[in-house]
Amino acid sequence: MSVHRFISQHLEKKQKAIQQFTELDQQREQYIEEAIERCKQGLSFSTEKINEVTGKMNELAANYQLPRRKYVTEDMVKEFVSKH
Repeated sequence: MSVHRFISQHLEKKQKAIQQFTELDQQREQYIEEAIERCKQGLSFSTEKINEVTGKMNELAANYQLPRRKYVTEDMVKEFVSKH
């Protein structure tokens, strides 16, 4: 395989990973907003879906040199709500 072909394939894979990462990031933000709204309303909420997406994002981050995301705890959501 030529070097040019190898580089092209690598860049194509990275571009796909960036696209997937971006989509996951949007989904993660949506789940965070849902948790915040439920917390504000005094309803029970979970960070399970947030952290499931976070795990997928961090796998991509490790393989494609993308920024890692922190896992979210219920206390983090409560603290955010109390400050805003």
